[in-house]
Amino acid sequence: MGGICSGTGLGLLLIGLIWLFSANADEGVQSSRILAVFPFPGRSQYIFAEQFLKELAHRGHNVTVINTFGSDEIEPNFRVIGAKKIHEIMAAFGNADYTQTASQWKILTMTTEFLNLLTTSILDDPAVKDLLNSGEKFDLVVMEAVQTDALFGLIQHFGAETIGISSYGTDTHIDELMGNISPLSYNPLLLSSRTEQMDFKDRVRNVFEASVMWLHKRIVHLPTQRELYAKYFPTATKSLDEILNSFSLMLLGQHFSLSYPRPYLPNMIEVGGLHLQQQRKVTPLAKELSEFVEESEKGVIYFSMGSNIKSKDLPPSTRTVLMETFARLPHRVLWKFEDDQLPEKPDNVFISKWFPQPDILAHPNVKLFITHGGLLSTIESIYFGKPILGLPIFYDQPLNVQRAKQAGYGLSADIWSVNATELTSLIQELLSNPSYAASAQTKSKLFRDQKETALERAIWWTEYVLRHKGAKHLRCASRDLDFIQFHGLDTWGLLIAITLLSILIVVISIKCLQRVLLISIIRKTRVEASKLKTQ
Repeated sequence: MGGICSGTGLGLLLIGLIWLFSANADEGVQSSRILAVFPFPGRSQYIFAEQFLKELAHRGHNVTVINTFGSDEIEPNFRVIGAKKIHEIMAAFGNADYTQTASQWKILTMTTEFLNLLTTSILDDPAVKDLLNSGEKFDLVVMEAVQTDALFGLIQHFGAETIGISSYGTDTHIDELMGNISPLSYNPLLLSSRTEQMDFKDRVRNVFEASVMWLHKRIVHLPTQRELYAKYFPTATKSLDEILNSFSLMLLGQHFSLSYPRPYLPNMIEVGGLHLQQQRKVTPLAKELSEFVEESEKGVIYFSMGSNIKSKDLPPSTRTVLMETFARLPHRVLWKFEDDQLPEKPDNVFISKWFPQPDILAHPNVKLFITHGGLLSTIESIYFGKPILGLPIFYDQPLNVQRAKQAGYGLSADIWSVNATELTSLIQELLSNPSYAASAQTKSKLFRDQKETALERAIWWTEYVLRHKGAKHLRCASRDLDFIQFHGLDTWGLLIAITLLSILIVVISIKCLQRVLLISIIRKTRVEASKLKTQ
């Protein structure tokens, strides 16, 4: 009897385990083949997504990455194809002169030429060609959304579902891809230094510059990308416009606590801070670095211009201003300097080609971050609650620094024109006035107060798209409308036309009525005058 009961219990246990396994299998995602494409040569854009891609591989997905850096690391389920040609091309041009000015149209044209160069550098790479001819299949393509539209031909080539990812958040280009609308009255263009608080003059400039961008995209940018698409994907079964309309999801490197509340569609997911390793403990600094930081009685200032701009390439006059400024300070300074020697380096300055930035910013004795204002650096300063002195150069950096000033945890200076006295004054203001550190801590609390990490959110939504075969139910009907329909210009045009026509009819009717009345009065007057004459 006991044997029967034991056998029955074991059978029920097995049935329960089988049912539980089946249920979990239905809810989960089987191992998928994922291709991720990051054509931009700025390392920070890839750093933003690297942890996310490796976590997908760790969860059993087979991940292939095309970037412009390559990798010597060997990790399970993770392969990197490095299309590095673009760096050779850029090196041939030498260092960019960021002080030059140009019209918006010229800047946009130069940007298009650069994006075309990125596109061809990727598609001409031998390893990428081998991948295209290999017959490999992918379930999902993760595309960096940087307007290298012809690269989206990879999507139709592999017949995969598509997710976009943007390290800087959304812009007018991404809004168009997803069918979203961001009113220009309070959504500044990415490349401006305006914030959501715009006066009338700023709103006029915002609309004007957006209009120029819209025209340039259709007159210059998209035609060249269509040519590249036709060249590299001659047997494509879908047009470029159809491919542009195929994104299932967009992961955005922003968060409302970092910038401001704005409208998003349900398939536009904020994952600002995706690169942060929030689950790991802070790693102790190396011995020499740790001693330099901890033994500073007045605290430490950390200075880095990020991964795209090398401070060793700054003009000698700019480096002199920086060194004069640091030499005046009672604080110690960590300077990310990409050379072995810095002539005439002040004694209170520690240089290195690389610093573990998150671990440095996490250190309580680090009091200030002098930064170029890149989004990842700005997010890290917020996460660790450090005030910043922004020295923005290009792209979204002026906007990021302006937001820091608006939120009260930062100040800014023009790195090309500031002198040592002005720079010293700004640093002293940031360090002596406790309001900046307090604002940074408040911002940090707001950003950290989330129900899950950005990484967890990005993984869940990525697997959601895989589970639901592209999640077509998230697609907004706005993507089926042209520009006139999308903005309601046809309906507004009709209503305005009807209103004007109605007004015209009323005016004409009134004039006709006046004329009839006038004629009637004249006739009556004549009749009366005639009667008087006969009398």
